[in-house]
Amino acid sequence: MQVIDWIILLAYVALVVGLGCWFVRKSSTSDEFIAAGRSLPGWVVGLSVFGTFVSSISFLANPGKSFDANWNPFVFSLSLPMAAWIATKWFVPFYRTLGTVSAYDHLESRFGLWARLYAVCCYLLTQVGRVGSIMFLVAQVLETATGAPIAVIIVATGFLVTLYTLLGGIEAVIWTDALQSVVLTLGIMVTLVVIPMEVPGGVGGILDVAVEHRKFSLGSFGASLGESTFWMVLIYGLFINLQNFGIDQSYVQRYATARTERGAKGSVWLGALLYVPISAFLFLIGTGLFALYQSRPELAPAGGFAAGDRVFAYFIVHQLPAGLTGLLMAAIFSAAMSSVDSSLNSAATLTLCDFYRRLSKRPIGEQESMRILHWATIFWGCVGTGAALAMIGVKSVLDLWWSIASIASGGMLGLFLLGMLSRRAGSREALWGTLSGLLPILWITWTSLNHKLPMGYRLREDLRFPGHSNLAIVVGTMAILFVGWGLSRRRPLRSES
Repeated sequence: MQVIDWIILLAYVALVVGLGCWFVRKSSTSDEFIAAGRSLPGWVVGLSVFGTFVSSISFLANPGKSFDANWNPFVFSLSLPMAAWIATKWFVPFYRTLGTVSAYDHLESRFGLWARLYAVCCYLLTQVGRVGSIMFLVAQVLETATGAPIAVIIVATGFLVTLYTLLGGIEAVIWTDALQSVVLTLGIMVTLVVIPMEVPGGVGGILDVAVEHRKFSLGSFGASLGESTFWMVLIYGLFINLQNFGIDQSYVQRYATARTERGAKGSVWLGALLYVPISAFLFLIGTGLFALYQSRPELAPAGGFAAGDRVFAYFIVHQLPAGLTGLLMAAIFSAAMSSVDSSLNSAATLTLCDFYRRLSKRPIGEQESMRILHWATIFWGCVGTGAALAMIGVKSVLDLWWSIASIASGGMLGLFLLGMLSRRAGSREALWGTLSGLLPILWITWTSLNHKLPMGYRLREDLRFPGHSNLAIVVGTMAILFVGWGLSRRRPLRSES
């Protein structure tokens, strides 16, 4: 990196951290810290939703997947409009009517305390994996650019994001996410202009190479359950995105910050509809980089690329001119921070609302609530940083993250849908449904990890799950729904209240 690159990157980091810390004056109460006084405009909440989607997982791993293989993972993005429609029709009005900040408060009134705590624990485990994946990916880029040890970069990133999240609360998170969304979009647009200039034949040259190697393939349209087909990724994406919009605290908490219900619905549509083309642009970047290094192999590193996740980072550092490298580094850093900060704030909110306040046998004052929120933010920042350090050496972070999201979710969506769709189901039916959903999730997980386990712990070939590991959340959700609904048919209808 040249001096101008360092100036741009450091100035941007200082701007974001300073902006986040500036909101300390608006986060002096617990309601302001976790809900921004419920006064934010829908458009800024929507940009924040979009920024949360475009984490460094998308920014680096999506180009890496299209570089290594094809556009099959892009099908995940195609499920977003359908999930957004369901969210604005049912989920957003549901939470706005409840008026709660926690996404899991209603599960206690519906099924009991165990359901609430189960969902919270699953969410927190998922966020630890998400924060770790995001910080590890951005650290890979900075390691390539600066030569600094990756562990040092991870710790420094975790410290900075935790700092402004700790001081500014959810309002700092949302406004900095909006700024970061603009920066990362600008970085993507700049890259799409530069890559064709480096490839012989420009855009035509990229298309020729991509078509020759079937890079634009969305996957097989067959009915195989054991392959990552178009339908497999579409169904997986629909379930994950329904979970995001329906029971993910990071999103549900944003519904509460919007000034009106219409603004909350608009934020969902804005975030979803912005992400689909930006996701396509990221896959296009990976395809363009494949064409570049195929046609000009002298530009690639001598030993090739150890993983597709590192391709975009290598291009930014070695092929972009001075100044643009700094801009792209800022974009990548913004993609990481816009997701990590929301996860930390949400985790701290649940720690206060669903554990400390709920389990305490005495009233919790405002000063004590703020102290818990601050210490919880620090705690989850440290845990997420530790998870990122543990991921050093992972080959494909996108595959790892999809596995974590599918497994740690543990059928949360099924429990939520059972409560919404069945008026008969009670605590016992929900518990049996959840246990029945966990069994196939554990089976699928064991199968997916089978080749990595010692011989004595491996499943026999005829006992392994025959489908793809991404089906864990689908099978788990449907098992909870069908078992819970089936058992509840013998119970009388619950009242409308």
